[in-house]
Amino acid sequence: MGGKGRHPDKALTSVQVRALKLPGRYADGNGLYLVVEPSGAKRWMLRTVVQGRRRDIGLGGASLTTLSEAREKASGYRKLAREGGDPFAERDKVAVTIPTFADCAEQVYAAHKASWKNEKHAAQWITTLRTYANPHLGAHRIDQVDTPDVLRVLSPIWLTKPETARRVRQRIGTVLDWAKAAGHRSGGNPVDGVGKGLPKQGERDDHHAALPYAQVPEFVQLLRASDNGEIVRLAFEFLILTAARTNEVLGAKWDEIDQMQRLWTVPAARMKAGREHRVPLSPRCLEILDQVVARQFNPLVFPGRVKDKPLSNMVFLMTLRRLKKPITAHGFRSSFRDWAAEGTTMPREVAEMALAHTVDNKVEAAYRRGDLLDKRRQLMDQWTQFVMQL
Repeated sequence: MGGKGRHPDKALTSVQVRALKLPGRYADGNGLYLVVEPSGAKRWMLRTVVQGRRRDIGLGGASLTTLSEAREKASGYRKLAREGGDPFAERDKVAVTIPTFADCAEQVYAAHKASWKNEKHAAQWITTLRTYANPHLGAHRIDQVDTPDVLRVLSPIWLTKPETARRVRQRIGTVLDWAKAAGHRSGGNPVDGVGKGLPKQGERDDHHAALPYAQVPEFVQLLRASDNGEIVRLAFEFLILTAARTNEVLGAKWDEIDQMQRLWTVPAARMKAGREHRVPLSPRCLEILDQVVARQFNPLVFPGRVKDKPLSNMVFLMTLRRLKKPITAHGFRSSFRDWAAEGTTMPREVAEMALAHTVDNKVEAAYRRGDLLDKRRQLMDQWTQFVMQL
């Protein structure tokens, strides 16, 4: 980049910035460079003299900072350096004032919720972002959120929860648009390009492993009116109301049930995560247990036809086939999870603990000592009321 020739001035164009692929450093002039990394990532760098020392100052990624914005930043920092100031301190001071994605989402929610006539919609709007977006984006500075970050949010739910995923994408876009209008971001909205990295969802009917939660009450009524055996009907309803796994319900024993405390304690040996799990029982669950115990005595809550043997693990699948429902029993856990996220204001961790999911975040796991039983009892009672349409 040396030589005695004339130094470049505004040598790059926006078209070149987008087109350059070969790793290297490309001079625009006056110490401003576009750096193309071997990974393909592009960033801006200013090389200038700060308080007698040659320094390199990062000006941000090229996907979020345009050529003209990089030139404007570079000009400001060069002027500050010439006057004896510290561009690094100035850059860091600006960075401190930029909010995180989670902060921006809460500000958008607070600004708009008064205009939303439907309180349930308002609660769902922020709950979906807290549940699906914040684990990936929440701590990111809003000006650093890019398309790959949005892709990481949507990929796990794009096919399994298509409607929820579409809503999350739209709501992330709203937050990013607000952040740009508020002066916290520049450039385009990363949501606009995320579709290129996502598979085609196809027809919604092709992905019915789980019922949309709004259809669960109707299904329970259909189940009750069906000609399936009484024990099977009661066990299936118990599974739906407790959001438990099939094997947990089929293996349930009376000595695990404390009807006075409205509690079912599933031993660690029968839990997927290998930890004891306490399940709060709603009044309807207690009614189901009363109906079963009045029918016959057995160590198993839901016994099969052979003495001391549980129902077959295919029993719920066969029930669904007879009812002509192309879904799975396990899918009702997804229905419950979607309802908890979109139909309640309960924190994400309450719903996750109700499903006995493990906590991936080691810091969060370390601070979570209890099992939130009281809050989970409220949640399961609300779920029963929703399913029963009370």
